[in-house]
Amino acid sequence: MNMPAFGFNTPFAEQLDFFRAKLNLPSARWDDIQRAAHDRAFIVAGAGKADLLQDLRNAVDSAINEGRGLEAFRKDFSAIVQRNGWTGWTGQGTAAGEAWRTKVIYQTNMSTSYAAGRYKQLTDPGFLTINPYWRYVHNDSVMHPRPLHQLWGNMRLTLRYDDPFWRTHFPPNGWGCQCRVTPVDAPGEGDATRPPSGWEAIEQKTGAQVGIDKGFDYAPGANVDTSLRQMVSDKLITYEPAITKALTRDLNRYIAANDPASEFAAAVLADRSITYPAWLGFPDNFAAIEVATGHDLRGYMGILPADVPRHVEYAHGYDGAGQRPIVLSDYDQVWRVLTEADSIDLGHATTSGLAAIVAAKEIEGEIYRAVFEIRPGKRNRTLALVSLVIKTK
Repeated sequence: MNMPAFGFNTPFAEQLDFFRAKLNLPSARWDDIQRAAHDRAFIVAGAGKADLLQDLRNAVDSAINEGRGLEAFRKDFSAIVQRNGWTGWTGQGTAAGEAWRTKVIYQTNMSTSYAAGRYKQLTDPGFLTINPYWRYVHNDSVMHPRPLHQLWGNMRLTLRYDDPFWRTHFPPNGWGCQCRVTPVDAPGEGDATRPPSGWEAIEQKTGAQVGIDKGFDYAPGANVDTSLRQMVSDKLITYEPAITKALTRDLNRYIAANDPASEFAAAVLADRSITYPAWLGFPDNFAAIEVATGHDLRGYMGILPADVPRHVEYAHGYDGAGQRPIVLSDYDQVWRVLTEADSIDLGHATTSGLAAIVAAKEIEGEIYRAVFEIRPGKRNRTLALVSLVIKTK
């Protein structure tokens, strides 16, 4: 396997694939999402409009794909800010502030996508049979080196790829960190084969291991297999109602292409140990739902609980009055039934005592009827499918 030389001007397929698989997520603060969530999400703090975020993403994509430098990115950034009328962003107003902000956006995306691409290459099963050890390499050219990063490099710290150390210390390990990992077949003479004592200690101020900046205590690229539904279900990100409508269409398209509900239904029917829900999206027709039912569902996450396909398979078969059994592909229509409903009504309270809404839609000559339970909360508000029935007209 050919390994790229270290540098942002040498893009490679794994780096591009990692970046392009991300989903645009508007955000208010840089730490709205942290750690593993960055493997699935592209954010720029304060960029809350979909068009603005997409323009910024395109600029980063060009920087990666074409090997363009920081100055070229800064020109793109300036044009994007003016075109979108973006004001109030951190760093705006001074040359030093703008230089700092553009460097942070550019360098963080370039370094993490590079690291993620390298991680995928380094963990290729065939490559691991040849080089199962990784050595921490400090970039001694940085102007203000971090003492612990220097220590790990000077120790020639060399550990197996599956050592717990790499779960949190695979570089970059902070803003502007230019450390890297190089693969070797075995530790060399003088290499340290154990991390220094106390490497797992957590610094209270950052919530990360000592020597690692807040939010950098993860291995970029190690979590790309984490599904979007699980990322949201684990509450790695929350949204303000103001951004949900602009974001919903993008999310729904992404989910339909990458995390179809039919695949989730197949998985939970085959493996009854699965308990986490599938994520369906945010209802962008929340205004119509409120008019019909009196419930404001802005910011609610639509979910498909794992037990619902099991219940539906058991209880909702032929009834002699036009009802047919549910097939896996029907679950891909569920969110459309709600967001493109022909009718929406307030249903009876569920067995949990919670309010429910009933959405119905005709699809190819059949009437889909979906019941959603409203599960309120301060942060983790969900709209959970509890029943699905399909009848011929």
